[in-house]
Amino acid sequence: MQILHPFVGSVQRYSEEIADPDRYRPDHCPQCEAKHPLTAHGFYRRTLVDTAFDGVIRVRRYLCGCCKRTVSLLPEFTLPYLRFGITMIALFLTARLLVGRTLGVAAVAATLPGMPYQRGQFWVRRFQGQAERLCAALAALIPPSPAPTFVSRALHMLQSFGWIPAHRFLFADVRVHLLGWPAFLAPDGRCAVLRPVVPPA
Repeated sequence: MQILHPFVGSVQRYSEEIADPDRYRPDHCPQCEAKHPLTAHGFYRRTLVDTAFDGVIRVRRYLCGCCKRTVSLLPEFTLPYLRFGITMIALFLTARLLVGRTLGVAAVAATLPGMPYQRGQFWVRRFQGQAERLCAALAALIPPSPAPTFVSRALHMLQSFGWIPAHRFLFADVRVHLLGWPAFLAPDGRCAVLRPVVPPA
């Protein structure tokens, strides 16, 4: 399971801070709710492209002694299962869906010149499918903006509140992904395994 690392700052500073396993060690397991500090369990690596960074970062992991499952502290400037940082995706979606720029111009606005057409379409499609849920969830933080569509309303709300603070609330409190969870995950962001019904013998 992924939870957010309570960190604001540059990618370089994040890399320095995660060296100390006690700094943000969870005091309980978010999966089984056991009330004991989790054990440091190493790192995993993931790629990240952001406005001032393009490379590999480490993500700190902890292990629960009760349920034996791991918890990852994902930095809040990233989105689960997406390589690009929130800032770049926000710049692209704002230029494309709010300002009405072409995919190519929106990619330049997000400092992604030459970005494949399919990636931009993928972000647009997922955001459009998620916009209504975002509006409903963000209404707990900010009054809904008058807008002709859920897409433009969600974008206005995200712009007003801030994309990263909104992501912090959505992901940590209501388990909503800014672009919607991938199809292989349950709505709350955990793997769903459906076993076939075994006929009685």
